[in-house]
Amino acid sequence: MNLSFRRKEPFSFFEPEGRNVRRSTFVGWLEEKARGKICGRQEREGGIILQYHKQIRLKNNMECCLRSGREEDGQAVFENFNLTHSQTDYLLTYPDENRFDAVQEGEFLRKKADSNNEIEIIAVVGNTVAGTAGIEAVGTKSKVRHRAEFGISVAREFWGLGIGTALMDACIECAGNAGYEQLELNVVAGNTRAVSMYEKAGFVEYGRNPKGFKSRTAGFQELIYMRLEL
Repeated sequence: MNLSFRRKEPFSFFEPEGRNVRRSTFVGWLEEKARGKICGRQEREGGIILQYHKQIRLKNNMECCLRSGREEDGQAVFENFNLTHSQTDYLLTYPDENRFDAVQEGEFLRKKADSNNEIEIIAVVGNTVAGTAGIEAVGTKSKVRHRAEFGISVAREFWGLGIGTALMDACIECAGNAGYEQLELNVVAGNTRAVSMYEKAGFVEYGRNPKGFKSRTAGFQELIYMRLEL
């Protein structure tokens, strides 16, 4: 299931200062995770970072690991991005519009992994990245700091197994832990399965753009704007 989208562009991410993690604090975070706190804000020298890790069982009984993306995942995530964006007409970009290469994708993931208010989560089944999702700040100005946007995509091979719902739940949890008060998304109106999933999670529609997208094949596509109060 390919769902909503984010405007992932080079050099648009937040990068806090410093990267050194205090080992004792990291161990404490792992202990919290073992007690069920799977999304944690991890203290480090110079600040904190947002991390996620959860093991789930899919509807086909396979194991899936949801975790924060890392720099070394760059190639796999790059390939997944191009694959998912070739499998549906519901996402923002086409594969030939991807402005990242694998190295830049890795850098994007590293900066997300170092952030205290943004995160990129990958779903791994076996050795395959099955899907990705993430939250991004709407802006840094005082009046919009309470808002984040999120998007998600899953490769067709893994549709219908519960990965989309699990990634959505992970993003909602992380957005709350990051201190956001509102999570927002845009979704193509024709993507009824995604709209239904978001509504079940509590997202409400607050507007539409009847010509939000102009597809290369389908013409104009209506966009639904949805939000969730955290």
